[in-house]
Parts: sequence; structure tokens; C-alpha cells
Amino acid sequence: MGREKRPAEVQRQQGSLFSVTSDLSVTKHLTQVDISNGMDWSLDQKTFFYIDSLSLSVDAFDYDSDSGRLGNRRVVYHLAEGEGLPDGMTVDADGRLWVAIYNGGRILNIDPETGVCLQTVSLPVTKTTSCCFGGPDFSDLYVTSACLGLDQSERRKQPLAGGVFRVSGLGVKGRPSVSFSG
Repeated sequence: MGREKRPAEVQRQQGSLFSVTSDLSVTKHLTQVDISNGMDWSLDQKTFFYIDSLSLSVDAFDYDSDSGRLGNRRVVYHLAEGEGLPDGMTVDADGRLWVAIYNGGRILNIDPETGVCLQTVSLPVTKTTSCCFGGPDFSDLYVTSACLGLDQSERRKQPLAGGVFRVSGLGVKGRPSVSFSG
């Protein structure tokens, strides 16, 4: 991403998206990126989900796991101006997306096939940054948040800003993470 002046305020279109393979070779896939954030793959590894936060959208690419190539970029979900910025993301065991909304104080559960928001999880902080499933059976959603950029008044209103939250009882499970081996 470009140089950050303040949280989520960057020099526009200065970033790129790269991948690293097991032999440590690097490939550039995208240019003119604002802030690369959420990234994950579909359960069958044929779709790569990607968030460039300032675009306000969650995008999908066809993904070739043999070559690592991306193609056929399309919008899965788009936020309206003023709803916050899509940030970190994870995919659950049913293939649905869970997207943290920075400056939106919530997590959205999105069906990537239909582009429909199925569920909203509100949190007591505005700057939700990412999420992942964990716990013994991956049924807890862990959500990170930020406090950087909040003034004193906002910090008093959001004393838990910067904390990590555990959300249980969602009725869904995540999946174990995949380790990179170089």
C-alpha cells in the first residue's frame, strides 16, 4: 500500500498484490492497489477472495492452484459510501465469508454465491479489523479491533477498542488454518 498519513488514509493506488511460492519466488498479481486486506480461498481452492479496502468491495478471482494465476475478477459484495471499509476476512466451513468492517463496528457474513449479507454481528467498537474462527471445534469467531485514530472522547465511549473479542453461538464453524512451508 501507499504511505499511510493516518489510519486508512493512504496515498492512493501505490500498492500491489504479490504471492510467494514454496521456493520463495515472488509474483506480482495486481498493481494500483490502495490497501490489501482480507484474503482467503473457497473450500475447493478454485476461487480467491480479496479485499482492497478503499474500493469498498469484496472481490473474487478464479484461481488456478497449480500456476497460482488469478483471473476473472468480479465483485462479490459492495458497501455503500459511509458504511465503513471492508478489512480482514475469513471463510467458514460452509464456504461463507465473514468480513470485518473497519469504521463500521461489525462483521458481515456474506454468501459469496449470491452476494447476500446473511448476518451482521455488531461489536462495541467501531474499528473492527479482522476475524478468524478458533476454539476446540472452530465454532468461536475471534475479532480484532483497533484504537489507533480514536480521539480521547471516542476512546471514552469505546473503552474496549483495541481488544480482541470472542463471539460464540453463531451456529457455524471455521476451518483450521493452512501453514505456509517454504
